[in-house]
Amino acid sequence: DYLHRLEEARKRDHRLLGQELGLFTFNQTVGKGLPLWKPKGAILRDLLERFLREVQIDHGYQPVLTPHIARVRMFEISGHYPYYKDSQYAPFEVEGDLYMLKPMNCPHHIHIYSDELHSYRDLPIRFAEFGTVYRYEKSGELHGLTRVRGFTQDDAHIFCTPEQLEDEFVAVIDLVEFILNGLGLTDYRARVGIRDPESDKYVGSDENWEKAAQAIINAAHRKNLNFTVEEGEAAFYGPKLDFIIRDAVKREWQVSTVQVDYNLPQRFQLEYVGEDNERHQPIMIHRALYGSMERFVALMIEHYAGAFPAWMAPVQMVLIPIADRHLDYARDIASQLREHGFRVEVDDSQGRVGAKVRQATTQKVPWMLVVGDRDIAQSAVSVRLRTGEDLGAMHVADFITLAKTIVANKSLALA
Repeated sequence: DYLHRLEEARKRDHRLLGQELGLFTFNQTVGKGLPLWKPKGAILRDLLERFLREVQIDHGYQPVLTPHIARVRMFEISGHYPYYKDSQYAPFEVEGDLYMLKPMNCPHHIHIYSDELHSYRDLPIRFAEFGTVYRYEKSGELHGLTRVRGFTQDDAHIFCTPEQLEDEFVAVIDLVEFILNGLGLTDYRARVGIRDPESDKYVGSDENWEKAAQAIINAAHRKNLNFTVEEGEAAFYGPKLDFIIRDAVKREWQVSTVQVDYNLPQRFQLEYVGEDNERHQPIMIHRALYGSMERFVALMIEHYAGAFPAWMAPVQMVLIPIADRHLDYARDIASQLREHGFRVEVDDSQGRVGAKVRQATTQKVPWMLVVGDRDIAQSAVSVRLRTGEDLGAMHVADFITLAKTIVANKSLALA
C-alpha cells in the first residue's frame, strides 16, 4: 500500500501535470518562485475564485481591493515588521518615505474599517479580498505552486463585538465545511493552535489569549469537529483553527485557517459605538478558506490527478469529427454548446479518430463528442468519457441537459 501511494504521488505531481495539461509555468527570466498562469490554468483558478466569491456574498461578505505596496510604518504598527523581516522583501524609498511589498492583507482591511465610525448595529462587518502578497522564500524552499514568492490569499476579515465572536466563528466553520465538501475534499481534521507557554514571540495579554482560545474551542465543540489542541501553532497575534485535508493518496495538506485577534484592533485603536453610546474595541477574525490560490490549485491537481470534476475542467468537451466532411457539423455543435456556457474545443487536426480520443483523454477532458455521418443524420453526438466509457449516440439536446445537470450540481460523476 505504501509503495502504491508513492507511485500515485509521483504520477499526481502537480509540477509535471501542470506542464502536461498546460496550466502554468515558471521562467528564470521572470524569477524563481513566480508562477505564470497559462490560459487553462487561469480558467481553473478563476472557476475556483468565482465559486468562493459567490458563496461569500451569499454569506454576507463585502468585496474590497487593496494595493500591493504600503508604507513600512503600517507594518511596524501591526507588528509584522520587523517580526517577519527575514521573510519580507527589502523596503524601498518613495519620496523620502519607506514602502514595501505587502506580506499580508489584514492591515489594509483594518484601514478600510477605520475609515468610518461604526455602530454596534453595523457589526459584524465582513471584508473579503483575493489579495496578492509577497514573501521572500529561500531558493531551496521553493516547490512548484506549494511554496512560491508571490501568491494570492482568499483573505477575509470579520470585525465583530465580543458577544458575536463565537457565533461568527461557528459561521466561518460552516462556510469552510460547505466549500471543502463542495470540492470533494471530505476527509479532513481540525487543529486548534494555541501559544507555546515557553515562547516570547506572542503579543497581547494573557486574558485576551485565554478568551480567544476558549471561543475557538467552544465553536469547535458546537460543530462537533474532530480536533486536537496543539501548542505553538498559534499566530503571533492570536490562536487559530486550521483544517488539514487528506487527499486521494492520504497525504495531509493544511488549507483553511481561522484566527481570533484581539491585538491588531488594539494596536490600530479600532472602535465602534456600543449600545451604551460608549466607544468599544471590536474583535477581528482572520480567515482564509483556500489558504493561497497557488497552493490550493496544487492540491486540486494532485487530489484529482488533473482529472477535475466537469464544472472545474478548463476544457469540458472536445468535438472530434471522423472526417473533414464532418468538421462543419462539429463546429456548429461546438457553437451551440458555447451558447449554453460550456468550454468547448474542436479537434480539427489531421489524424485518426483513435489518436484524437487518446489525446483528449491524456488532457483529462471530461467528454469527447465524436461526430460522423450517422450523428449528423440524427442530430446527435457519440459520447465518450475520459474514463474510457462509451455512452453511444445521444441527441444533442439530451447531452446538453445531461451536462448542464452534472455541471450545475458540481457532480464528480460524468454520466
